[in-house]
Amino acid sequence: MTFLDLPEGLAERIIQCNSTYTVRFGVRLRGRMYSFIGWRSVHSEHSEPVKGGIRYAPNADAEEVEALAALMTLKCSLVDVPFGGSKGALKIDPREWTPQELERITRRFTQELNKRGLIGPGVNVPAPDIGTSEREMAWMMDEFRRANPTDVVNARACVTGKPLSKGGIAGRTEATGRGVQFAIQSYLRDPRTRGLNGRRDLKEASIVVQGFGNVGYHAAKFLSEEDGARVIAVTERDGYVANPKGLSIELLKRHQFQTGSVLGFPGATSAVDDMSGIELACDVLIPAAMENAIHSKNADRIKAHLVVEAANGPVTFEADKILRSRGITILPDLYVNAGGVVVSYFEWVKNLTHIPFGLMERRRRERRNQTIATALERMTGKQFPADMRDEFLEGGAEIDLVRSGLEDVMRSTWARIANLMEERPELGDYRTAAYVASIRQIAEAYEAIGI
Repeated sequence: MTFLDLPEGLAERIIQCNSTYTVRFGVRLRGRMYSFIGWRSVHSEHSEPVKGGIRYAPNADAEEVEALAALMTLKCSLVDVPFGGSKGALKIDPREWTPQELERITRRFTQELNKRGLIGPGVNVPAPDIGTSEREMAWMMDEFRRANPTDVVNARACVTGKPLSKGGIAGRTEATGRGVQFAIQSYLRDPRTRGLNGRRDLKEASIVVQGFGNVGYHAAKFLSEEDGARVIAVTERDGYVANPKGLSIELLKRHQFQTGSVLGFPGATSAVDDMSGIELACDVLIPAAMENAIHSKNADRIKAHLVVEAANGPVTFEADKILRSRGITILPDLYVNAGGVVVSYFEWVKNLTHIPFGLMERRRRERRNQTIATALERMTGKQFPADMRDEFLEGGAEIDLVRSGLEDVMRSTWARIANLMEERPELGDYRTAAYVASIRQIAEAYEAIGI
């Protein structure tokens, strides 16, 4: 069934990647020359610059990069940030190299991207992905500045996800996990949804998280500490740990950092080399690891009421049909994990404006709030509650403004998806509604520029 009436040929244009570059380069390490292969795919330039992460993974390939670039185009369009979609990868296992060697490899990769116009604040803006972090982004930014000495004013905006000391923004590391939290909250607050068996909050809700990296950790942390949910299991590549009363996420992360694994965590049951953790009965399942975690062979055994796609493509096409036929609601990756690119947009804007978030407004807001508090005390004859006073008077640090902006985007994007579902029930599910909303906006952008 076709849900969009696009001009002839436009759908084919939107589907295709505009360009995919393969770069091969050598780096002299350990007394010999090593060769590496990487990719950078630009899916759509209907809006520029293009945006997307760079992953370091031993199983990366051009087809995966193109698929992820297309997803970035759709994601940026859905949350209405002014980027086209791009993605990159280097075929490498970062665990096999020392930090000093990785820096040399990353700088050479950046040189290859720069020579081809595949990095720059106005053309193509990478970010961290699987196997990369703010460390690699700092190296890439520095190498870009060296190669472009006449563009140092805006050079920091050539990548996002940088350390704060290098022009990063507060809240970028937690952004995707925080976006997951806001996505679930938006779904539960909407009276048009089924919620969690009719429940509209996460208090004591049981959650299973697959993947305990940056996204899974932060999502679990915020949902448990702030929303009162019980994270009853965390699964990783070597098995899972479970406790029906809930896991302490901070202590579990500390254990993982110290031992290299979630297994053996005190106060929890460990299942070694057991990949069935995602099949445990729970209210919410959050796949936050690799693609295709839920597939046709295990979809029948998923016992969650709500599946929240924190990773890219964690549910296969066949599994999606099976889950929906069983009455399981899926919040799609296109929406759920968009928090990273939203806060990356904030960072990019901060780098181009050269003004930290809140700098021009914070003290004025503090004085205004102080005036309001004083007026209330005079009118009521009572002191402002001490436990509320500091928070009320605080003018808003950068992290507060970033979180506020992200929440606003996630709420408004959910409203866009849910409203479309209400107007067109034949769409059937939130994934289709998100695709329709996103593609319709891309099509309008192409038509507006005469393509």
